[in-house]
Amino acid sequence: MGSLEIVSMDFKNDALNRISQQESYLNYPVIYLLNNDKEAYIGETIYFKKRMKAHLKNKARKNLTQINLIQHERFNRSATFHLETKLINYFLGDEKYLLQNKSKTVSHVTHNYYEKSFYDEEVFQELWQQLRQKKLVQHSLHAIENKDIFKLSPFKELSREQLDLKEEVLEFCENHIQDESSLLIIEGEAGVGKSVVLSSIFNTLQEYALEEGALKKTTNYLVVNHEEMLKTYKGIAKNVKHLKAKNIEKPTPLINRLQKNDERADIILVDEAHLLLTRKDTYNNFYGNNQLEELMKLAKIVIIVYDQNQVLKLKSLWEAAKLETLKQTAKTCKVYPLTNQFRMQANDQIIKWIDAFKDKKLLPIPVDEKYEVACFDSLQQLHQAIEEKNKDVGLSRVVATFDFLHKKDNKTYYVTESKGDYQMPWNTTASSTTWAERQETIQEAGSIYTIQGFDLNYVGVVLGPSIQYDAANDCLRIDTTKYKDTGAYAGTEGIENVEFAKERIILNSLNILMKRGVHGLYIYAYDEALRERLKELKA
Repeated sequence: MGSLEIVSMDFKNDALNRISQQESYLNYPVIYLLNNDKEAYIGETIYFKKRMKAHLKNKARKNLTQINLIQHERFNRSATFHLETKLINYFLGDEKYLLQNKSKTVSHVTHNYYEKSFYDEEVFQELWQQLRQKKLVQHSLHAIENKDIFKLSPFKELSREQLDLKEEVLEFCENHIQDESSLLIIEGEAGVGKSVVLSSIFNTLQEYALEEGALKKTTNYLVVNHEEMLKTYKGIAKNVKHLKAKNIEKPTPLINRLQKNDERADIILVDEAHLLLTRKDTYNNFYGNNQLEELMKLAKIVIIVYDQNQVLKLKSLWEAAKLETLKQTAKTCKVYPLTNQFRMQANDQIIKWIDAFKDKKLLPIPVDEKYEVACFDSLQQLHQAIEEKNKDVGLSRVVATFDFLHKKDNKTYYVTESKGDYQMPWNTTASSTTWAERQETIQEAGSIYTIQGFDLNYVGVVLGPSIQYDAANDCLRIDTTKYKDTGAYAGTEGIENVEFAKERIILNSLNILMKRGVHGLYIYAYDEALRERLKELKA
């Protein structure tokens, strides 16, 4: 046997019968790909011939026509198990095939094994290169790694903390599926992997709905009040056979449809629940008082992902008392916190610095060899630096606080410098592809609504006119009158301190923007005094 080899054959009994007992891959750990022109299934086994015979009897596999057997002289069960999962994720991101795969066992968790880095890097890169040569995949590894559907893949290996959460959620659903009203709240800051876990949970719930057990034939929905995130989830469903795009919706259409048809769901999962409406919004056809409250009336179990520091509109502002009231109305309520930061490859000091900045405190900028923080004198310099990073590693973009006019009237509006003529057009979103994945958007500035919930390799943040420096107190000053997102200020009824709430909305958006970068954060401040102070803090 050579180092790595892909053996292709017809997916038929007679082809398997011709395999000699002397073949090196019999009773040896291997990975395999079953496919036709449109669909694929990826697996691993130590009993290749026996496993293929079983697949030939599987109704779901009967339309597949080819076997691609992947063998390596140094394969072991830990390696093939890990590489199988990795292949599934990359095949999902490649988008060539509709995948027949279902979830791994619930106990599957990220773990180390002997020489894992060798298999994870050298072997997998060689494997992917051979798959591309055979035209079994389309894109490079790097291109796939920058795709949102890859990052939110429901087949991702989970950390121990994430897996514990998934197991608890599935057990919660099985125990309370006969109840009338149960609520589970997953809390966590930006970047702790909430959406990845939710994607995995929804995928498994949809599998359980097709199998024998407590959750068989359940009607379940994944809900997100975020247009760009909705595109990603629907993109995943398009490439996974047992997922259906019709089960992924925005909250208002789902609420209105279920109410109109007098229907009730079994389980509703809500990503980015901090974006749910907390008061009536007739402009967007929501006539209730609170979307979470309405969803709880329409499902036996509601599971929400929530972060109070990511609320972006007053009409979505969650007061602690209101959320507590909704918890009390549930027959059963459980809160589960996620804490480990997964997005930002930064040390704790960098995270604490951004958290302090969000609270208007200005501290010396820490040094981290693996995470770059840089401050720029002009928007042009910031943009050029992000363009260079985009050439090097891809998926690097400029984003800005909503301090510059931006309307949905098909006209072009700009993010500008405080001094100088340089400007960048605001983002365009009229596409089925998420904003940051489109190559041309390197020339645009993204708003909070294009980027919330997504990763960038490097993020360039424009701190607009509302973010100012208070020299007397050496802290940030927020001028709420400079914020141009007028929709964010709509719905002040019932808010005691409106000015404080408006400031909180701006600071929340700032927190989200500054935590988008996996490898680095670049900053340009419109306010000259703040620019100078940041340079001093960086020194």
